[in-house]
Amino acid sequence: MTNKSIGISDELAKYVVEVGVREPDVLARLRAETAAMPNHQMQIAPEQGAFLALLVQLVGARRCIEVGTFTGYSSTAVALALPADGRLLCCDVSEEWTSTARKYWVEAGVADKVELRVAPAAQTLDELLAQGEESTYDFAFVDADKAGYDGYYERLLRLVRPGGLIALDNTLWGGRVLDSDAEDEDTRAIQALNVKLAGDERVSLSLVPMADGVTLARRR
Repeated sequence: MTNKSIGISDELAKYVVEVGVREPDVLARLRAETAAMPNHQMQIAPEQGAFLALLVQLVGARRCIEVGTFTGYSSTAVALALPADGRLLCCDVSEEWTSTARKYWVEAGVADKVELRVAPAAQTLDELLAQGEESTYDFAFVDADKAGYDGYYERLLRLVRPGGLIALDNTLWGGRVLDSDAEDEDTRAIQALNVKLAGDERVSLSLVPMADGVTLARRR
């Protein structure tokens, strides 16, 4: 949810984007439009978009879930990486922010791949489980309210297939994960989840120090 990597200078971060990211014009325009909005820091970095797209291709994903869509950078990047028959279900609570996402899905030619459900994500995920969709998704990306991460993770771990991948953003939380005296709910939630994931034998794990931290959990 930040466009500056932890511990990397502005110059080096710019270099990463210049030589390590093949950003489609539609994503560059979406990034520029979002930069002028309030809460623009909620948008993922361009190198994260490229990283998510590559992950989708590597796991051969056809069915994906996103928790937290904002203006649509990550969802557009993922949808562009999906095959023609691929589908992405987006969960968000804001009609305002996702109206921008809808516009860019059309511009990117991926609107037919994306379904948006404007409702609390936990409710949407519970509905999927109730409909018998356990173990039917290949990839999930979480970038939403931090206090809800653990609940999303547990639901998604049931929804993704064995070998499926869950990516969680902001797991370094601006370095605040190191603050043992933190009292705010979001920081405590990320700290607790990181400890839980470190010992969770249900998944293979890697915390990638990209942007604000991206944790990859592959269901065994």
